[in-house]
Amino acid sequence: MPIFSVTQGSLTLAGLSAFLSQHHHQQQQQIFATTDHASPFFTITSPLFIPPSRTRRSTNNITAKFSVSANAKAENSSETAITTATDEVLEPSPDALRQARRSADWKAVKAYYDGGHILQGRVEGFNGGGLIVRFYSLVGFLPFPLLSPSHSCKDPQKTIHEIAKDLTGLLISVKVIHAEEENRKLIFSEKEAVWSKFSKGINVGEIFAGRVGSVEDYGAFIHLRFPDGLYHLTGLVHVSEVSWDLVQDVRDILNVGDEVTVKIIDIDQGKSRITLSIKQLEEDPLLETLDKVIPQDGSIAPDPLNMHNSITIEPLPGLESIFQELTREDGIDDIRISRQGFEKRVVSQDLQLWLSNAPPINRKFTLLARAGRQVQEIQLTTTLDQDGIKKALQRVLERVP
Repeated sequence: MPIFSVTQGSLTLAGLSAFLSQHHHQQQQQIFATTDHASPFFTITSPLFIPPSRTRRSTNNITAKFSVSANAKAENSSETAITTATDEVLEPSPDALRQARRSADWKAVKAYYDGGHILQGRVEGFNGGGLIVRFYSLVGFLPFPLLSPSHSCKDPQKTIHEIAKDLTGLLISVKVIHAEEENRKLIFSEKEAVWSKFSKGINVGEIFAGRVGSVEDYGAFIHLRFPDGLYHLTGLVHVSEVSWDLVQDVRDILNVGDEVTVKIIDIDQGKSRITLSIKQLEEDPLLETLDKVIPQDGSIAPDPLNMHNSITIEPLPGLESIFQELTREDGIDDIRISRQGFEKRVVSQDLQLWLSNAPPINRKFTLLARAGRQVQEIQLTTTLDQDGIKKALQRVLERVP
């Protein structure tokens, strides 16, 4: 009895299964996806498995032909290849690649911005307002005022456009201060990058040689020279810190390019600001030379500590009301003007009160009142210490208009 039966050229599934099981180690089967073959074939309609690594398309039902001849061999290897579904490899367009690259570079820029990190940008050129700086596929702008002062101080004779020309083609350290992908707006700052590097190495009270970079009505910007000989950071000397003298116009004292010595009196890391002083490198002329200044008009008491023998002195305008309020403070027993004189220069037109650092004698502290060129020395008899007097003065000045 035949192992399998053929009905109208088709092999029954039961017979095929039995046959394949019996001859598993003796015969071979081959799969073709063509109908052109000289050997007798038995056809069935059935899902055909195709390894997933060889195709991306799904095939529901295909018609395959099986040869069950033990000696059957493929007559043409290309026919076997037809059974394998071919992959479709789509190459991205150049525009798509450029867009993907730009998108990745914007993400990198925003990461630098969020983290406050320093990056390297290449100067590709400049225009009337600043440098054109490239970061990979992106092009940003660095305004001239945001350049490090080291460039202009290195050769003060060069114009800003000559400096920009020298920088073209070079890599510079910058920080991202504005990044807006939607409007393609990218702004860099070299000053911020330099601040991150050098600001943590300076301290309040340190003294620097500097060069005046610009002068404004409210003060002067001074570039600070570091041990490497370069000017990395810039600070402001406010008009009130330029001189002990009364300064009407900063330009009367400081000019662009002047070499000066300054003292750091404040550092604001959050706002990247340095506050400088020139006058604090000198002692207050009133406190330093009081005994030399007072005798100029000859009005000096024979014994400055003996208030009863002192010459009667008219208080400076506004001083009498301050005296009245001070006597109401607990711990203050007596207030008297001991002597007066005139300075060579005007320090302030407004009335100022200074508490001398001189140690008290017989519970007597010295106050100094000054207005214009006139100076008056005041003896304050009190049980308060120096801090107590300061607090009393603050309370009084808040009450006096």
